[in-house]
Amino acid sequence: MLFPFQISAVEGRARTGVLKTARGDIRTPAFMPVGTAATVKALTADQVKATGADILLGNTYHLMLRPGPERMERLGGLHRFMGWDKPILTDSGGFQVMSLAGISKVKEEAVTFSSHIDGSKHVLTPERSIEIQADRIGADISMQLDQCVAFPAEKVAAKKAMELSIRWGARSKARFGEREHQALFGIQQGSTFEDLRRQSSEQLQEIGFDGYAIGGLAVGEGHQAMCEVLDYAPEMLPADRPRYLMGVGKPVDLVEAVYRGVDMFDCVLPTRAGRHGQAWTWDGPVNLKNARFAEDQDPLDPTIPCPASSAYSKAYLHHLIRADEILGKVLLSWHNIAFYQALTAAMRAAIAQGRFEQFRRDFHARHTSNG
Repeated sequence: MLFPFQISAVEGRARTGVLKTARGDIRTPAFMPVGTAATVKALTADQVKATGADILLGNTYHLMLRPGPERMERLGGLHRFMGWDKPILTDSGGFQVMSLAGISKVKEEAVTFSSHIDGSKHVLTPERSIEIQADRIGADISMQLDQCVAFPAEKVAAKKAMELSIRWGARSKARFGEREHQALFGIQQGSTFEDLRRQSSEQLQEIGFDGYAIGGLAVGEGHQAMCEVLDYAPEMLPADRPRYLMGVGKPVDLVEAVYRGVDMFDCVLPTRAGRHGQAWTWDGPVNLKNARFAEDQDPLDPTIPCPASSAYSKAYLHHLIRADEILGKVLLSWHNIAFYQALTAAMRAAIAQGRFEQFRRDFHARHTSNG
């Protein structure tokens, strides 16, 4: 099987394993740092690698606008361009269909964008999305083009977008064809409607993909509604293939999604929070702008093997953030990515040792006690 997925331990619906690719193993549960425009913001590729990340994510829409897919191909693809030799997964551009609704138009054949940079027009078909991801960028894992709807969504609109996503999925698969060292994931849609997600899952499996994503969450529905969808959505997808929850999220979201059978995640939150002075910790988020850290000589977390976590005091980080120094944004972004990798590593270990339910209870108790 292309990209063998070996599940080594299961506890309840939570599982841990390895997705094998030509560029290296992806240990699951896995968190993918987001390198939207060929960079994980504020960090070098070596810094990201040192946190323990096995894979990162690039974005087709943004890379399509600049530096441009043909230029990327001439420069050797995204791996060479950004100095990252591990696997890369690319988002198809489908999320921007929703997030840039004011400057995009969706039709059966394609979505047409007006660039948020210079207003230039761009047409993205399922076939062009695959061409950009697999042929120009050189992604190890490409995503089908899909249409995502915001929350709340009327069922008629959610059904229409889901069915379009199925048709686009078939076209994406036909363009992708059979490849020896690259994989293609399908995307389950259906908003918060169980019957729509079941229909999506069944039709995606009829097309046949190397892995399956759960799309259309983290779009305003909130944690509880997300968990209610995850109570049924992952189990609608094949158990022997990786399940990827797109765009999620906070640490508590990751823990609850893993509990419900999800294997892979991505989110801009760690670096976005870091740029705004927020650090994620086992005790929840910490705002380093707060005056109470002005003379705190303790590091953020001495147990995490990352210099940003263990080698700098909170007082120093507080000073950097208050002074709006670039280094403050770098260090907090670095720490946050390292924390997310520590979190997924801890979940892998807990599942392997049959103590994930205890890990989950302890995680919630610690977060709850700290607000």
